[in-house]
Amino acid sequence: MISAFELFKIGIGPSSSHTVGPMVAASRFAADLATHGVLAHVARVEVALFGSLAWTGRGHGTDKAVILGLAGERPDTVDPDHADALVAQAAGERRLELAGLHFIGFEPERDIVLDGVSATPKHPNTLAFRAFTAEGALIREERWCSIGGGFVVPEDEVGRPVAAGDVALPHPFRNARQLLDMAAAAGLTIAELVAENERAGRPQAEVDAHLDRVADAMMACVDRGLSTTGELPGGLKVKRRAKAIRDSLTARNAPTPHEVMDWVSLYAIAVNEENAAGGRVVTAPTNGAAGVVPATLRYYRDHCPGASRAGMHLFLLTATAIGALFKMNASISGAEVGCQGEVGVACSMAAGGLAAALGASNAQIENAAEIGMEHHLGMTCDPIGGLVQVPCIERNAFGAVSAINAASLALYGDGTHVVSLDKVIVTMRETGRDMASKYKETSLGGLAVNLPEC
Repeated sequence: MISAFELFKIGIGPSSSHTVGPMVAASRFAADLATHGVLAHVARVEVALFGSLAWTGRGHGTDKAVILGLAGERPDTVDPDHADALVAQAAGERRLELAGLHFIGFEPERDIVLDGVSATPKHPNTLAFRAFTAEGALIREERWCSIGGGFVVPEDEVGRPVAAGDVALPHPFRNARQLLDMAAAAGLTIAELVAENERAGRPQAEVDAHLDRVADAMMACVDRGLSTTGELPGGLKVKRRAKAIRDSLTARNAPTPHEVMDWVSLYAIAVNEENAAGGRVVTAPTNGAAGVVPATLRYYRDHCPGASRAGMHLFLLTATAIGALFKMNASISGAEVGCQGEVGVACSMAAGGLAAALGASNAQIENAAEIGMEHHLGMTCDPIGGLVQVPCIERNAFGAVSAINAASLALYGDGTHVVSLDKVIVTMRETGRDMASKYKETSLGGLAVNLPEC
């Protein structure tokens, strides 16, 4: 099962699969060297990035993430404001403090290899680490895959079922039909069922604290984005516009009929501008789609009568169940299934979460989640310049507005609908499988190559 602690991770931008995942893999490799007692013998480390990581790694900050990870930094604790200085220091001094314990020689242009030619047999986001002695002897080698949402696994474990561990879950659902049936049999809402699963491995207070941290981090990210100006890094010269939009909205003498849509779009844009700048964000379920759930949650908090902290918890727990279904049965990796696996899944999660917070039945929640994904099927991932900026920032705004629309449509019905959530998840997986690789986070197709004509 996928826990809220796994699905909602606090990290840094711009990408969960290309920044957060590689940083985690690099830090684990460095820690493994120390654990196996060979760290002191290491004189050099080489990192090879394959597939999508090679094609869009520079734009997504993968090289920077690898350096930070090798230095022992973690996405949830690294200081975003100091990260660039750490990377610059390593490059300038031509040395790196591996795992924060042992200095080695390090030259980024030599030791980080972007290999866009070699095959990636298990996953398009593959990276390899090799540690050498001063004489050039290989000490240790590891290959990892960043499978979306900040999740990383050793290459030989890709596709294996996740072990349940020592915790026996009271409701081990694997698909939406099972989720609905188990909830009905136990007389629980989806959020209550997820909460019971979470409590199987940790106390209620710890679950509540994590949900509070996630919600607070999301709201803080919106607030930072609303108050920050300047140009986003990367060379596209995209200017931040969230603050200017907010100023225009607050200066209006009278609201317009569609103003709430403007606010929702603004919340999403604020988050994704922070993400593009490498700021602190929550993967929900990825960084490229990090604005959809926070924008919809902010809509609930600020625009829905009766909103409460308990309602925000209910929102996030419900969204956890939906995100877990996509993670277990399809993918949340843009490099594997396109942006339908990122913004599409985020829309589905947000739609179900909002419906739950507004009092929907379990059947209506499942309907809302299905609507959210059904109308994102086939969405490609074609970031211009390999940067999570165009079309990613605006795409999150559309995803958040669509999530609210999906929840509203579901609440008008009784939960009965033609296409089930399980069917749409299968369809999304098959669509991603059939999609040409150039449309899956490689910047080799779509808008990424047609910008001069636009």
